[in-house]
Amino acid sequence: MKKQGLNPYLPSWEYIPDGEPHVYHDRVYVYGSHDRFNGHVFCLNDYVCWSAPVDDLADWRYEGVIYRITDDPLNPDGRMCLYAPDVTQGSDGRYYLYYVLDKVSVVSVAVCDTPAGKYEFYGYVQYPDGTRLGEREGDQPQFDPGVLTEGDRTYLYTGFCAIGDKSRMGPMATVLGPDMLTILEEPVFIAPSEPYSQGSGYEGHEFFEAPSIRKIGDTYYFIYSSVVMHELCYATSKHPIRGFVYQGVIISNNDLHIDTYKPSDKPMYYGGNNHGGIVEIRGQWYIFYHRHTNGTSFSRQGCIEPIAFLEDGTIPQVEMTSCGANGGPLIGRGEYPAYLACNLFCQDEAVYTGTHGAWMDGRFPKITQDGKDGDEEIGYVANMRDSATAGFKYFDCQGIRQVKIKVRGYCRGYFAVKTAWDGPELGRIPVDFTNVWTEYSADIVIPDGKQALYFMYVGMGNASLASFTLN
Repeated sequence: MKKQGLNPYLPSWEYIPDGEPHVYHDRVYVYGSHDRFNGHVFCLNDYVCWSAPVDDLADWRYEGVIYRITDDPLNPDGRMCLYAPDVTQGSDGRYYLYYVLDKVSVVSVAVCDTPAGKYEFYGYVQYPDGTRLGEREGDQPQFDPGVLTEGDRTYLYTGFCAIGDKSRMGPMATVLGPDMLTILEEPVFIAPSEPYSQGSGYEGHEFFEAPSIRKIGDTYYFIYSSVVMHELCYATSKHPIRGFVYQGVIISNNDLHIDTYKPSDKPMYYGGNNHGGIVEIRGQWYIFYHRHTNGTSFSRQGCIEPIAFLEDGTIPQVEMTSCGANGGPLIGRGEYPAYLACNLFCQDEAVYTGTHGAWMDGRFPKITQDGKDGDEEIGYVANMRDSATAGFKYFDCQGIRQVKIKVRGYCRGYFAVKTAWDGPELGRIPVDFTNVWTEYSADIVIPDGKQALYFMYVGMGNASLASFTLN
């Protein structure tokens, strides 16, 4: 089977959320936070980088650790975490990494001569008098930097605005000079927070966090996570620091708002915070975002979807898929790991976005792994109780007459195989109690053509699903 683009696009044991993609020298580099499997908070690990050639988005390469938690002078003991970063290339040709530690309100900067080498601490964003941005009286807290450099000016976008917090006005844009640190133009608000959004056009989708900026033609696209958390929205302007108009949702990490294959208010995955950016790779634009795994908010994985621009410059919302950057459906034969599930839900549950770790019990299916953080363990779907469904989209099926699954757990029942989340059963694969991964099969005909595949567990106990095979 040829190499294919998949979601998540990195190995199942890697947890890189908040992905900011950038193309440098015919490779796409992804800079993000670094969660820990079974972590107790966000972003416990050092920054690492992955990259892929622009002509093969299935060939991701680990570039190693590019910046350690203890590299910032404010964090010599490592008790603070490195939150979501961004990288821009300065007018001097070097690469500048912007980030915020989780317990302070200043923007730190590191620098490197190459996109994915060892970044060295460089300084803090500051006013001309040396006062650090975020520490002057009247400054709002800095958070989640996104950066864009044009000539000798770098535009820095920051902010975090919770619902009801009147002390936060909205995301800020700050203009930096050629040294990449010194403020030329002080922060201005470019969009409203929730308490100040009436009549703005942002109502219901106000800025929460995760600013990301791109310029396409003569238009600036400001991508952000809204107050409903699971969606990445965007606004546009012809100017980098003013005039941004709300446009819509690009992606939701529980597939809300999409009504092309299910009701728009039906969640198809457990949602949570979202963060990402867009990038053009060989004429195709993509949105990078993250999903939540392991039943918590603290083990997030990066995903990709292709996006399209309409003639008026707007971006229609895209659905979550298992094929990501593949350029079309996956080959509809052979074995696929279950962690590629892009839909994961129980039939009788409403939205189950909740507090951090709210899905840790056995009520909800979750993507997880054995072992500990750093182990190259293949992921699987656990906690599949009665009606739990794992969905995979899409496959180009031709002549499939048999389906196999690998299952373990205290379970007795069957997996129903369907091509729609609420569609008729094409067949059933009985399963029984087993302590080890056990293969079960049934003669099931999958219609030819582009198909989604859904595996719904019906029965007692909780099953775990490792993989399925199409023959």
